[in-house]
Amino acid sequence: LCSDISPLLKDPVAFRTLIDLLEDHLRASLPQIDFIAGECLDSRGFLIGPPLAQRLGIGFVPIRKKGKLPGLTESVSYALEYGKAELEIQSDAVEPGQKVVIVDDLLATGGTMCAACELLKRLKAQILECLVVIELKSLKGSEKLKSVPFYSLLQYD
Repeated sequence: LCSDISPLLKDPVAFRTLIDLLEDHLRASLPQIDFIAGECLDSRGFLIGPPLAQRLGIGFVPIRKKGKLPGLTESVSYALEYGKAELEIQSDAVEPGQKVVIVDDLLATGGTMCAACELLKRLKAQILECLVVIELKSLKGSEKLKSVPFYSLLQYD
């Protein structure tokens, strides 16, 4: 199973190609984006979001583990296979109605992505899409996203 993007990160040509592919997808399908939001847990989504936002000429908004962001925050608790976790976003990260794409490296069970969606919905952002590099389809995480559009570059069963 190839569910680790570390080899892409080590290869500058492969990483540039990955960002090119994601940029092409967003420019073609979602021309009006205000921000890229990325999950900055122990995830490599943080490594994809900022360069993609920079290419698109828009800002990047971090979503982090509880206690890692300064200022006022919104937080949400969610279930993991082995317990619970909490995510936060700064309360002033986006304005109501702003258009956001959430980016991560991997979608497995969907818990973290659903929590990120919940945070952005609380700030009244318009979530245009959840975008991942790899989707593990057998875990059915994208089914939990319900009405939020979802795109994965690669899918594995």
